[in-house]
Parts: sequence; structure tokens; C-alpha cells
Amino acid sequence: MRDRLQIATLVVAVLGLGVAGYLTYAHYAGIDPACGIAHGCATVQASEWAKLAGVPVALVGLFGYAGIFLALALPGETARLAATGLAYVGFGFSVYLTYVEIEKIDAICQWCVVSAVCMTGLAILTTIRFLRAPGHTTA
Repeated sequence: MRDRLQIATLVVAVLGLGVAGYLTYAHYAGIDPACGIAHGCATVQASEWAKLAGVPVALVGLFGYAGIFLALALPGETARLAATGLAYVGFGFSVYLTYVEIEKIDAICQWCVVSAVCMTGLAILTTIRFLRAPGHTTA
């Protein structure tokens, strides 16, 4: 069971890396992300909230997913805790960004939704992985 859980967690992290990588590429290439019928991605990407202290939010996500992936690949309880902590920070940031899309930008980016779903999944999966680890005790 643990192996399947680790594989599932790694797959979700890779998917998140792919989404954040694509959005980072689109930002630096100066192109609108492919967005299907809603066309909200270009609006979100061009908004004032697309950068955090001058850094594209997509790049922040890319580094977040890379950190989670690295922590997942390392052995030990500290690495499992780091993956869980990073996933919760990413989840919280995704909740905030979703709020901004709905309330401030009035546009939804499908790529951002996929990323938020990935972060939610990672928060859940890393928590289960941490709590089921051999030698982990709960008080």
C-alpha cells in the first residue's frame, strides 16, 4: 500500500510540475496560455496578481512543486514532514489565488484550477503518507 501511495503522490507532483512549468514558460515566452473555451487564463496571467513581489506566481508554483517532489524523493521522517508542510503552504496559496480569481479578477484559469486540485491532492496524500510512515507515532 505504501508503494502505491508514494507513486500516486509522485504522479500528482509531476502533474503539478508540468502545469506550473507550462505557465512559467507561457509567462516568459510572452504568450497567452492555451485555455479552451473560457479564455480566462490570459486574463489571469495578465492581472496584477500574476506576480508576487515581482516574481511570476507560476514560477513560485514551479519551485513549490519541485520542493515537494524533492522531499518526496528523499527518505526519512523529516523529508516526509517537509513534503507535507510544503503541500499545505501550496494548498493555502492555491486557496488564496482561487479567491483572487473569483473575487478580484473575475476570471478562472483552467490551468490554475488543475494546479489547485494537484495541491489539494498533495496535501491529502502527503498527510496520509506522513501518518502511515513506519515508526510514526501519534500522541
